[in-house]
Amino acid sequence: MNLSAYIDHTLLKPTATPEDIIKLCKEAKNYNFYAVCVNSCYTILAADELRKSDVKIATVVGFPLGAANTETKICEARQAIADGSHEIDLVLNIGFLKTGLFDIVQYEIAAIKEAIDDKILKVIIETCYLTDAEIKKASQLCKAAKADYIKTSTGFGPGGATEEAVKIMLNEAGSSLKVKASGGIRDTATAQKYIDLGVSRIGTSSGVNIVNASNNEQDEHTY
Repeated sequence: MNLSAYIDHTLLKPTATPEDIIKLCKEAKNYNFYAVCVNSCYTILAADELRKSDVKIATVVGFPLGAANTETKICEARQAIADGSHEIDLVLNIGFLKTGLFDIVQYEIAAIKEAIDDKILKVIIETCYLTDAEIKKASQLCKAAKADYIKTSTGFGPGGATEEAVKIMLNEAGSSLKVKASGGIRDTATAQKYIDLGVSRIGTSSGVNIVNASNNEQDEHTY
């Protein structure tokens, strides 16, 4: 299996420099990762670095708390697309979800999907803060709002992807919604576990190590 094709090569640290983003993009090209995932201030730089490659650009919106107002998120998403992004990774408003303001949550997701037209929308539901019932409800709202993906985590919460959460998300997703596992995925075995469960994308800052370890294992089996 080509693990590289599943990986969103990610750098979202507040201390990330332009040089770090250039390195990220070079690694993405060298390893044929599906996408890089960056903060919006670096979308233009990533677009310049990846202009002649097949690597996509995913920009986070409302990151990492999801608590910006809807119009701000729409503006950020539109600007990211104008700057060259192919995909938006939106943080859902977690407080609204937990309060039961489901209509507002769904409206926001749908409004951002409409604003970015045919570009890919992934919605980060930050499963570490949610009960199983809330994970199920968040997945249903994302599906109803016509998002393209549901995503487990920002990587900035107290926990990342779990097998239990991913199974709930996959069960709710059906055929119209894909799942991205992210947060705490640092080795080949963990990445492979989620792919085997049925996720379509892996978000990780450890993509190089994951792919190198996988290639080494394959080389060992050829002897």
